[in-house]
Amino acid sequence: MGSRAIGQRAGHRRRATGALVTAACIVGLSGVTAAPAVADEGNTPLQSGECKFGTNDIKATPWSLQRLLTNQMWASGKGEGIKVGVIDTGIDKGNSQIRPAIQGAGKSFVTKGKATATVDTVGHGTKVAGIIAAQPHPSTSGFYGLAPGAKVVAYQTTSDQQAGTPDSLAKAIKAAVSDGVDIINISQGTDASPSQLSTLRDAIHTADKANVLIVASAGNDGANGGEKDIYPAAFSNDFPNVLAVAASDRNNERAPFSQRGSFVGIAAPGVAMVSTVPGGGNCVDQGTSFASPYAAGAAALLMAKHLSDKPKWTPAQVISHLEQTADRVRKGRDDNIGWGVVNPVAALNDDTRPTGPPTADKPTNASGASAVEPVAVTLGETAEDRQGRIAIYIVGGGLLAVAAVVGSSIAIRDWRRKNGLTTHGEAQHG
Repeated sequence: MGSRAIGQRAGHRRRATGALVTAACIVGLSGVTAAPAVADEGNTPLQSGECKFGTNDIKATPWSLQRLLTNQMWASGKGEGIKVGVIDTGIDKGNSQIRPAIQGAGKSFVTKGKATATVDTVGHGTKVAGIIAAQPHPSTSGFYGLAPGAKVVAYQTTSDQQAGTPDSLAKAIKAAVSDGVDIINISQGTDASPSQLSTLRDAIHTADKANVLIVASAGNDGANGGEKDIYPAAFSNDFPNVLAVAASDRNNERAPFSQRGSFVGIAAPGVAMVSTVPGGGNCVDQGTSFASPYAAGAAALLMAKHLSDKPKWTPAQVISHLEQTADRVRKGRDDNIGWGVVNPVAALNDDTRPTGPPTADKPTNASGASAVEPVAVTLGETAEDRQGRIAIYIVGGGLLAVAAVVGSSIAIRDWRRKNGLTTHGEAQHG
């Protein structure tokens, strides 16, 4: 569920209608046909306020990447050996940052117009893919994908002329599984009744049997704070291989637009997200569409690190590990951000293979309060300082008293000798 693609490839005429252009942002997978999509509100503008394709690179490091210690995150690799299927509007090979990561020609399930999986006329899929695997580039030292060593495969289900349907999404999932991908990212969804989604459910089941992880965006209809199931993300309640990702802000709280619900497993940055666009360059956008690939990139790094483990980590174990190592603002899970905000570095620094679902942080004593107590702040002299000072005074005073007594005794003796007196007061005779 991402946001509005505000521009088109340079040289293409601007479309008068935005319904199909934004279809991939929240594909209206309602029943058999697709309703027009609704673009994200609050799209973050860049420079002129338009996201133009074939634009300049953004040189600054986005906030979502500033929080990462890349030397630790990439210590064991950059996702090499992992293949991520991106089911979206295509991945544009005209962007030099994402081009090296694109594997093969992909597949298009768009039947209207001249559709090619590696030509993205909307821009949404190229942004999603960039967050996963964009290469570091000399002209944009600030932006890169989380797993630039991974490969991405384009499965085009939506274009500027045709929106996706549950059936086209299901076909793309099965094609990705057949092609041997390890992860599928789906940044689209529907609130249709599950009874209308039998083909989609069957495709998720196929992926589950093949041990393919599905990372799906939770949706952007959360402004009213209500709960609503968005599929395929909400299939996380039914299948162990589905991770539903909400969008978080800089404070690790739910982004205002992010859909909340019992199906949310984790959150990832989804506000003011920089990524690649068709024709080259970067733009800023927001939505759970871009939180999902952030989590997918973290999953790719984790799977790559444990690629040679026997037995292989299952999607359920990858999900549990990401949730257990997430940054939490609460002890356990909630419907806003799930188990917390994904922390790729923490996930990679912990090699413990999960043996079950994540657990809430436990209190350290019976009262439920933390046993860690803050250090008392003392202004001025502490009790220990005072005791030490008094001890010094006593010892010093005693030494002075002894010295005074000895000195006095010597002075009296010398005076008596001088005046001819014995120590007993008797006269001395010469």
